[in-house]
Amino acid sequence: MIESWAFSDSVAASSPEAVLVRLRARVAGGQSETWLTSSAGRLPAIVSNRERAMVMLLDGADDPGEHAMDPGAGGRSNGFVLANGQHDEYSNEETVPLGDT
Repeated sequence: MIESWAFSDSVAASSPEAVLVRLRARVAGGQSETWLTSSAGRLPAIVSNRERAMVMLLDGADDPGEHAMDPGAGGRSNGFVLANGQHDEYSNEETVPLGDT
């Protein structure tokens, strides 16, 4: 079975490329947090500060999840603003450059 994806507002993603286009448009429009759902129940989430992104994948609502890494990246980045107004800061090693997402 091929896994399908939809944004949290129920807009279906027709392809991985369509997901990237919509994610980039959301970030450019000031929406730094994006959640998707999959037909298999997985929950990918992306939070961006416009330069780097925390990319997480949860296998369900109660799963602690995993996140993409940039091994060896130095420093820290802030400006990751969640939808609830929380401001986060992450080590650059725990995020990826936005151009790579």
